Amino acid sequence: MRSARHLQIPPFKDTLPAPIFFRTANVPAQATYPLHRHAWGEFVYTFTGVMEVKIAGHHYLAPPQYGIWLPPNVEHRGLNRYEACHCSLYIAQELTEGLPADACALTVGPLVRSILDHLRRHPPALPRSAEDERLLRVLLDQLASAPRAGSYLPTSDDPLLAPVLQALDERPGDECSLGELARAANTTERTLLRRFQSELGMTFTEWRQRLRVVKAMPMLESGMKVETIALDLGYSNASAFISMFRRLMGITPDEFRKEMGETRNNDTLTPPNKSSRARSDKSGDSSAAR
Repeated sequence: MRSARHLQIPPFKDTLPAPIFFRTANVPAQATYPLHRHAWGEFVYTFTGVMEVKIAGHHYLAPPQYGIWLPPNVEHRGLNRYEACHCSLYIAQELTEGLPADACALTVGPLVRSILDHLRRHPPALPRSAEDERLLRVLLDQLASAPRAGSYLPTSDDPLLAPVLQALDERPGDECSLGELARAANTTERTLLRRFQSELGMTFTEWRQRLRVVKAMPMLESGMKVETIALDLGYSNASAFISMFRRLMGITPDEFRKEMGETRNNDTLTPPNKSSRARSDKSGDSSAAR
């Protein structure tokens, strides 16, 4: 991952304020959380932007249709390459039995997203109301049954594959073929194809399309025209890009832009309620942790 300019400090070291604790923050581009671990589990979700978490050589990256689950005592560090609004749900170890034993991405369905968005706009204060406790328990149950998705855009430290992935990441609009990449890496197309399948679990074409989706997200949020984004990412016309984006994300680029805009508008238009002010006074820190 690239070096980041804005260091974020995890807020809790030894204990959680409650067995299930929700925390949200807006973070600038190139914000990073240092390598750390904690005795509780953590579910990290981004409302806007794309989050990245690195764990023991594995690089997890997830757009807003996914969240990243980190079991207790897993050493990890996080990064936002672009400005993002994200949250963390901290879960005491004794409550994580129904959740995956290994770190992974979880698919976020409409109900989970709605609960997270409600909690973002109305953060529960301590001590909690019975209604807030029930809502957090429902969220925990939903995460326990959420489909696992691995990493949306996996990476690898494999010495042959890593430089190829880096080149694609730096030039996502480059239309070079797998054969051309193989020759540049001094290997064969067949060998490189096998590395994509064994290391990343997908084909070269699928990985590059997912990369382009991830690259398109901040462009869409910034207001760039779909036609311009399509050309920048190597498509000859907007229709081909829109078709690919819809196939991978389930919505069109303009629908994605609208959803992200609504999230930002809610941040602007929703005044802090008593719960959020009370919580802010108690925590003394508005940054989220990973």
